[in-house]
Amino acid sequence: MPLRKRMSLAAAAAVAVAVALALMACYLVVRNQLLGQIDSELQAQATTIRGGDIHSLDRQLPGISASAGGPAPYAQVVSVNGTNYRAQGGLALPGIHRAASVAAGAPAYFADVTVKGAHLRMYTFAAPELGPLVGQPVAVQLARPLAPSDHVLGHLRLILMLVFLGGIALATALGRLGARRVLAPLAEVSQTAEVIGETDDLSLRLAVHADDEVGQLARRFNTMLERLAASRAALDDSVQSQRQLVADASHELRTPVTSLRTNIEVLLAGGELGEEDRRRLLDDVVEQSEELSRLVSDLIEVARGDLPDQAMDDLRLDQVVKEALVRAERNVHGVRFESRLEPVVVRGNAERLGRAVNNLLDNAARHAGGTEPVEVSVDAGGVRVRDHGGGIDPEDLPHVFDRFYRGAGSRARQGSGLGLAIVRQVAESHGGSVSAENAPDGGAVFTLRLPGLRPEPVYEGGLTTRA
Repeated sequence: MPLRKRMSLAAAAAVAVAVALALMACYLVVRNQLLGQIDSELQAQATTIRGGDIHSLDRQLPGISASAGGPAPYAQVVSVNGTNYRAQGGLALPGIHRAASVAAGAPAYFADVTVKGAHLRMYTFAAPELGPLVGQPVAVQLARPLAPSDHVLGHLRLILMLVFLGGIALATALGRLGARRVLAPLAEVSQTAEVIGETDDLSLRLAVHADDEVGQLARRFNTMLERLAASRAALDDSVQSQRQLVADASHELRTPVTSLRTNIEVLLAGGELGEEDRRRLLDDVVEQSEELSRLVSDLIEVARGDLPDQAMDDLRLDQVVKEALVRAERNVHGVRFESRLEPVVVRGNAERLGRAVNNLLDNAARHAGGTEPVEVSVDAGGVRVRDHGGGIDPEDLPHVFDRFYRGAGSRARQGSGLGLAIVRQVAESHGGSVSAENAPDGGAVFTLRLPGLRPEPVYEGGLTTRA
């Protein structure tokens, strides 16, 4: 069942219950007032009978004035032994045995009775004043017809039923109208969602008509659409980046794999190769295998660069750089390193930060030039690596951190073109950045900046100071 119809039915049901209770209360009030008026008239005549001077039962029992309702048209006297001494009005009233018990001392009572099709209100009470006339205690039964009251109550029931049905119809109509107005924004949400599902257009937005629950729903729906659009854009960028990575990797892998296969085929063919030529080919195979291994390792690092680091710890950045310097001095020959390392702490992944610093040092070593050392410094501003080579061509400067980009001065050297791209990915995964610039007096300067860098406390003589 549609929500609009359910809301209409719920409103109609609520109004029906409320109207039914109100009409029932109204009916009971009117009925009690009518019965109360008749009961008052019967009690007034009973008071007249008990206070009257009655000498014979053959005469009419005392009544009340016409302005007070007049005497009851039906009456009878019942003795304690159940004898009916007088039936006034031509009807014998029921309840003889109970009237006898009232004559014996039981309390008076009212009752609705039907005698020969006549609906009557009867009042039975003890009348000691009449006892001497029959020689024993008696009770008197007075009865008035309820036809006028029943007629009034019948018309009232008809009117109340019409009011009840009209109230339900009006409540249903107003409920449908209110449900239409209330559910209009929800229908707009449903329509927008359907359009988005058909057109795949996440630029659609809902209009906020009021600052209520429905308006809040529209705002949240718009916020959800914005997040979905941003997620899709990020996903599209990621897919495009992965496709570009695969395409570039395929291109970069083709050269060493082709060269390696050619050398191996020459070696397998044998022929008239001299020992010197064979040794040269084997050296080429080893060199190309190492280059291929480095390229695959870089590709793996680039591929995981967009994933968040799981193992993040507080670590000494100066110690990470110090270990990287040890590896660089061991693997790079002919290049001297000078360092100035201040103890600083950063939250990060030691393995990936070490890889980024290694790449910066390898890049500086390849472009060191001359006899000047590669200068490395660590402080609260980050890691700074400077070489004294020829610097970076201004045209290449904006692209040095792009994947597989190799400037004109680097194309003759070995390398995958991924080292500096890995540095940028590591920096961004830690919430930092990396920059490159040319030094005024020659060479290039690379700066790795990380958030949250702070000096490491130094303990001296039991006191904590800052380095």
